[in-house]
Amino acid sequence: MITRLIISGLAVLITAFTLDGVKVEPWWWAVIIAIVLGFINSWIRPLVKLMALPINLLTLGLFTFVINALMVLLCSWLVGPHFVVLNFWWALAFSIVLTLVNWLLHLFFPSKD
Repeated sequence: MITRLIISGLAVLITAFTLDGVKVEPWWWAVIIAIVLGFINSWIRPLVKLMALPINLLTLGLFTFVINALMVLLCSWLVGPHFVVLNFWWALAFSIVLTLVNWLLHLFFPSKD
């Protein structure tokens, strides 16, 4: 579990350094941001996806990108000045790039579960 947390924190840090509209300061807050994002994605996101199911069906699942961006903005609001996302479009880019970076890191460092 600690390894996954470190990998997720590293993914947040790499993604924030890649995108100009996202700031993580100081760098070690990336692990806390990963924890908050994990909590949001495991508890709040499923409820929002369930409520948005009709819209998601109409858009053939593309509304999920909007939900992901909103979850990133929620995390930015909760964490405050340590995690700044400038607007919705940067949040959308952050969620997409974070998914790719996280996938690559877990590919190189597989869990032993």
